[in-house]
Amino acid sequence: MKDSETSQQKSAPGLPVLDASSALLTSCVHCGFCLEVCPTYQQSGDENNSPRGRLRLWRQEAQGRLEPDWWTVQYTQECVGCLACEPACPAKVPYGEILEEVRHQHVQQGRHLPPLPLRLAAWLAARPGWFSFVALPVRMLRRVGILPHRLLFAGQPAVVETTAAYAARLMARHRPTGPRVALLTGCLMEAVFREINFATVRVLIRNNVQVVVPEQQGCCGAMHEHLGLSSVQQLREVNRQVFLAADVDAVVANSSGCGLSTMKTLGGRLPVRDVLDFLGEIGVQANSPQPAKSRVYVDLPCHLVHGQKLPGIPQSVLDATGYHWELAPQARDCCGSGGVYNLQQPENAQQILKHKSQFLNTAEGDPVILATSNHVCMMQWQSAGRCGLVQRSYQVRHVIQLLDTGEVT
Repeated sequence: MKDSETSQQKSAPGLPVLDASSALLTSCVHCGFCLEVCPTYQQSGDENNSPRGRLRLWRQEAQGRLEPDWWTVQYTQECVGCLACEPACPAKVPYGEILEEVRHQHVQQGRHLPPLPLRLAAWLAARPGWFSFVALPVRMLRRVGILPHRLLFAGQPAVVETTAAYAARLMARHRPTGPRVALLTGCLMEAVFREINFATVRVLIRNNVQVVVPEQQGCCGAMHEHLGLSSVQQLREVNRQVFLAADVDAVVANSSGCGLSTMKTLGGRLPVRDVLDFLGEIGVQANSPQPAKSRVYVDLPCHLVHGQKLPGIPQSVLDATGYHWELAPQARDCCGSGGVYNLQQPENAQQILKHKSQFLNTAEGDPVILATSNHVCMMQWQSAGRCGLVQRSYQVRHVIQLLDTGEVT
């Protein structure tokens, strides 16, 4: 980029322009606080593989002091996008915003092309009906306990019925009278892991919440954002129109990454709430105590605590599950999932998870349950067993599933 005009031509609508004069690229004060929380720096010891190092590379390229080269693209791609650097930064550098634009520019300029399978997955994600149809065999395999990929975890998804149809059926039967919310179903969640959506509907209705599931909603754009694809703004505009027309008090999300992307989509025009944080605010019915030997270890998704800036999952919600629970060691550190990072950089993702997951080998409990609130994090934790990082049996669950008694049918 030589000047702001060229940068504007390369930039997608709604994204910041990064050129030699951009205040975003010059706001880093080089304090190094981000180094202590960056998983790729902690793993590699290479400062170019840290937020401070990447910002310097991007700034030098924008100023013409560094020729665009392969290494800058490589270090950009090696970022997990966990956003742990943002709360650690005293200068409040919006690193995630800059990362999104740089990735977009690298794709637009032909410096990086996401792998074909991920581009196909992004194409499908933008077409929920097709995605659901193509993923039907995966839902069938999961129902019978066959997990053909290391990232797939056990579950009982509905093969045919959609979350929208299920919610409409339960709403007509139970007629709750409380707050009215729209549920963000998500593309991968609805196509492959829709039993989590069903559990979310049941828990909300059990707690007297009216649930609307707009059938016109589409992908939130999180996958496209991670890949640097320009279609993210088009997807966000579709969801913006759908949710603003839904006549609801809030949009709730059971995936922290999708929730963060939808926050960007709606820009404060309609509250977007993490479903567990929402339940903590309105009060949630408590379950009966679970077996004393069982133990739940709670991991906090990066996009919940660093992206949405929430302190965590409310204690009242975790207590309401009826399980003995505690935060997992390093619960606020990245697990390495990073949206599609564990597909693009599987070795790095596994190394990040390796240190975090070791506690499961000696953790007390029968059964041992690793619980979180993001389905992509669940996939990453599932891989710990499939890749041999964890040698004992354990379960991976969404916290909303621990709240679900199945009584609302």
